[in-house]
Amino acid sequence: MEPSISKGSSFFLGTYTDTDSKGIYRYTLNEDGSFVNNGLIAESNNPSFLAYSADKKYLLAVNEISDENKMGTVESYAVKDDSLEFISRSSSGGAHPCFVTLSENGDVLAANYTGGNIGLLKLNNNGELSDIIDIQQYVGKSITDRQEAPHAHSAWFDPNSDAIITVDLGTDNLWFSTINTDSNKLESGKPEKVSISAGSGPRHIAFHPSRPWFYVINELTNTVSLLKKSDTGVYELGTTVSTLPSNFEGDSFCADIHISGDGKFLYASNRGHNSLAIFKVNQEFGALTLLGHESVKGDWPRNFSLSPNEDFIVVANQKSQNLVSFKRDKNTGLMTYVNEIAAPSPVCILF
Repeated sequence: MEPSISKGSSFFLGTYTDTDSKGIYRYTLNEDGSFVNNGLIAESNNPSFLAYSADKKYLLAVNEISDENKMGTVESYAVKDDSLEFISRSSSGGAHPCFVTLSENGDVLAANYTGGNIGLLKLNNNGELSDIIDIQQYVGKSITDRQEAPHAHSAWFDPNSDAIITVDLGTDNLWFSTINTDSNKLESGKPEKVSISAGSGPRHIAFHPSRPWFYVINELTNTVSLLKKSDTGVYELGTTVSTLPSNFEGDSFCADIHISGDGKFLYASNRGHNSLAIFKVNQEFGALTLLGHESVKGDWPRNFSLSPNEDFIVVANQKSQNLVSFKRDKNTGLMTYVNEIAAPSPVCILF
């Protein structure tokens, strides 16, 4: 019997398929914060990151793999009544793509972790991916054994400009570029890069919804750094704060970061400490004040997401293989545990 679909918000779940997972799954977050498992939606190889097209008609998934040519792939699907219908698959331009995003006009960026580059593709109106159009390769290294080469971990379209920002864990750089609309090629921006403190390992970004700044989460130092746009229109590195309690001893590695739609609260996941750090955002200057930590009721919170109405936060605990929901207080930013459900090697939540 097929699982019943309850009222609430459905989401797709990207996974690693090296254990029991077979690909992309669908769940429902009910209005009370409980879950329904709607099962496997699409068989796919290591679909570790998912993204919607602007109109949500199409879904993209990376295949975080490396073939004999040291390439991964990106897949496109049509979203049909909360199911997925495979359309196309193209090279990501490098090995082990771990992030994909789309612009409103269908430009697609894939961040290739082992490849140390980003690939540019195009999604047409029928949901078909082009072949790889261009590749921007990064060079350099930093000071830890995880940073022996470039490792592009994510790539973002700046909502406040035409810039692309690539977050490179391997070189401790944020690389800036643009798409030349005449040649359809990636070109270096001005400045070309902004450096984060050596050994930080920057990973993901959260843009403030109404202010000219964003936050980058640093995997290796368990910190969040503020980058503010200067009077000359370029981003400059500001303050950096820890995501861990001052008395924590042991290994921990940051993963994901999100900001509430009102810009008042920021959340960051700690893998090892197994918590979400909760920050209050100063609306005038962007400074972060730590409010506390919430246990994720599992191991290795790889990814998390605010629900569409932001009443809940759902956390994907990769190693303990469970999804956990928390009720979110919109006034205080704090969280209260509600429910959990088993999920195979969960990596990415897409509402």
